[in-house]
Amino acid sequence: MSIARLARPEIRKLHAYDAAQQVDDTIRLNANESPVASKVGNFRRPLNRYPEVRPRNLQRALARRFGCGTEQLLVTRGSSEAIDLLVRTFCRAGRDTVLTTTPSFSMYRHYADVQGANVVEVATLAEDDFHIDVDAILAACSDATRLIFICSPNNPTGTILPAADLERLLELRGERSAVVVDEAYVEFSRTPSAIGMLDKHPNLLVLRTLSKALGFAGARCGAVAGPTDVIRMLNAVQAPYALATPVVECVEDALQDEQLAAAERAVERIVSERDRLIDAIGDFDFVRKIWPSEANFFLIEVDDAEKLMRHCADRKVLLRHFGGDLGNCIRISVGSAADNEQLLSALRSLRGS
Repeated sequence: MSIARLARPEIRKLHAYDAAQQVDDTIRLNANESPVASKVGNFRRPLNRYPEVRPRNLQRALARRFGCGTEQLLVTRGSSEAIDLLVRTFCRAGRDTVLTTTPSFSMYRHYADVQGANVVEVATLAEDDFHIDVDAILAACSDATRLIFICSPNNPTGTILPAADLERLLELRGERSAVVVDEAYVEFSRTPSAIGMLDKHPNLLVLRTLSKALGFAGARCGAVAGPTDVIRMLNAVQAPYALATPVVECVEDALQDEQLAAAERAVERIVSERDRLIDAIGDFDFVRKIWPSEANFFLIEVDDAEKLMRHCADRKVLLRHFGGDLGNCIRISVGSAADNEQLLSALRSLRGS
């Protein structure tokens, strides 16, 4: 049975917006568009016309890249929009629950709070290298658990959920919950994408983004892949014309073979720099621990996080301190070789201060 039945009843009845017909090589007097084309920018499509309601060529290109069927994928404004769409589609305010691990990406809770959904967070422990415990997740589920968000590799810990554990979670929750795997950082990992499991597990949804490995954070483009009936519902919820023409053309160019090859080389450099940084930072006596990471960042614990943050900021290097349960832990994103050298120089001066 499809997990589409878990969606809010009003969403199951919802139809996608009936936009004005778009036909090439015709006079379009049906969409209240301006007849005057803007001279700003150098775009292949005129900006006085609405973009496609859903960019089909881009949808096909992303489906090829991620390894799923075209109808199994919806293009979104970054993977953050996909999170919002999923929570609005599946969760009734005050009744249904979003479950995630903690620490993890804060936007799962944010969008649940916006929707008025309940949130259950299953803690992962620093002393256990933030291992994601499937048994603990299963124990925390209830009949109200509509969505389970798993960030793998996890932000900010860099932890992955092994495929065997994910399969077990999918099988044991079955049609009772949709399991959403957020793979924003999967290109930096040795773990294959969960998209390969879509046809086997009808309760699986996978989030992907172009922000990290492709270096297109400013374009705000991502995707959600999953069962076709769920994708159709998300399509009905998403605003029409969600992707602007400049974004569509920019991403189309980014998905050309030579650009993808360049992105793969960039990922290799970032992973190499990540490993180099981890080795170098491990030599500082004020660093208590560095956790292994399969992302383009890693988490460290230091003696005094606030002091280190101030010291680095004074030297034009910004890091991320979360506080709370993460205490003196700091997340370090891997920059260019020059950026990383500036960080190491700041840390060396801290050791001598």
